[in-house]
Amino acid sequence: MTPTGIEGTGDPTGGNAEEAPVTPRGKQVPAAEINGQTLKAKTTIFAKTAFLKEIIAFDEKSVEVMKMPQKAIVLDEQAVRRALTRIAHEIIEKNKGIEGCILVGIRTRGIYIAERLAERIEQIEGAKVTVGELDITLYRDDLTKKTINQEPLVKGSDIPKDITDQKVILVDDVLYTGRTVRAALDALIDIGRPSSIQLAVLVDRGHRELPIRADFVGKNIPTSSSEKIVVELKEVDELDQVSIFEK
Repeated sequence: MTPTGIEGTGDPTGGNAEEAPVTPRGKQVPAAEINGQTLKAKTTIFAKTAFLKEIIAFDEKSVEVMKMPQKAIVLDEQAVRRALTRIAHEIIEKNKGIEGCILVGIRTRGIYIAERLAERIEQIEGAKVTVGELDITLYRDDLTKKTINQEPLVKGSDIPKDITDQKVILVDDVLYTGRTVRAALDALIDIGRPSSIQLAVLVDRGHRELPIRADFVGKNIPTSSSEKIVVELKEVDELDQVSIFEK
């Protein structure tokens, strides 16, 4: 008698007539497929997909920066931490607290800065602040990839609260020409009617092409058109640092 589960029996599952498992998308697959490494891959595929954009952005920036000599480090880890703590205090002071405030980060690094600001505000005020995000990654002022018409493109948003009649603080890492911020403003107006929109950035490097000014700035860094500001954060770059590179 041939034992079940042995090659040649025609039943690789060991003779157990189980129903085919159902994936999160509702598609049935054979039970034999979901085991060992296959199971591990299927259970992590959605998490990997969520970080795919960050990985791509990180690789593109790394390749570009590797071709340029570093000119100076303008903010180290401690300076970045102090700058964000100061911005958090300024947000609280300007808004007389945090009631009705929502932080909206522009991906990728803007969302991590927004989350850090929310943590600091909670430490100071003892209350949580809603954090949302806008995805405007096809064209960024601080990257070289651009759309055909040279304008930013809003690819999506995830704001877990209605922004109508709320005070929205838009958060980004670098303010440059202002075109990315303008796209974000248009997107916010399409989503709702906030009572006010404020802008917080870690770095303002100048060279504005639009009449846009940040309400909260970690550091103003005058630059030339031949220089590039690179913001690195631990969440995606494994260190906190702001550097100037020569193109």
